[in-house]
Amino acid sequence: MAHALTTGPALLSNSDLDRPEVRQARVDLAACFRMAAKLGLHEGICNHFSVVVPGREELMLVNPYGYAFAEVTASSLVICDFQGRVVAGSGVPEATAFYIHARLHLKHPRARAAFHTHMPHATALAMLEGPPLVWAGQTALKFYGRTLVDEDYNGLALDEREGDRIAASLGEADVVFMKNHGVMVVGPSIAEAWDDLYYLERAAQAQLLAMSTGRPLKPVPEAVARATAAQMRQGDRESARLHLESIKRILMKEQPDFAD
Repeated sequence: MAHALTTGPALLSNSDLDRPEVRQARVDLAACFRMAAKLGLHEGICNHFSVVVPGREELMLVNPYGYAFAEVTASSLVICDFQGRVVAGSGVPEATAFYIHARLHLKHPRARAAFHTHMPHATALAMLEGPPLVWAGQTALKFYGRTLVDEDYNGLALDEREGDRIAASLGEADVVFMKNHGVMVVGPSIAEAWDDLYYLERAAQAQLLAMSTGRPLKPVPEAVARATAAQMRQGDRESARLHLESIKRILMKEQPDFAD
């Protein structure tokens, strides 16, 4: 299901890609890969997380083709430009990772981090007719007014045209349910993208459990949903930062090589 990218030759590494803030981005992103694997949010060697390189708006940090999430380390991540040329690291991005993420970062500067998965519960909701989330659980309300649905599945994203179509589907949303496919979560930071990805899967899991009872769901009134979502947004940035710090502490005890 995964395809290697063949676009462009490797370039020489740039010295400013060794700056402390770039190193920190590597460690933070690697932590997200490892915890996603630990929680079962991965799928083989498919799916990808990327972030715009701090101080280098024309470059992104992304997982290399052929590595499962559980194998990713800070140093194994590659840096490439938006034409697919690797400027730091060994290997290349997976083809759909490049065509989806490069076009998304290019078209949406606000999307500093972009996390794409086929995580099971959210993907299951993306396979159903109609709106994926029903605003019946508090966790789901974190995403009220922040999601869109891409109804037009068109096969694998193996060219810029499909990448541009997916990027256009994002609009002003932070979460896209890609029908018949999976989800895309974007954020202004690695921590905020991770926080949304984690809670999106939890919200989807709870909804599917409730649906499995066969009893009707009880949506929250619209005014309450809107007010609760606003309450959640007030503390989101700090909560996300602390969430990421917590997973790094856990991984330092259990899988310290993630930071290598």
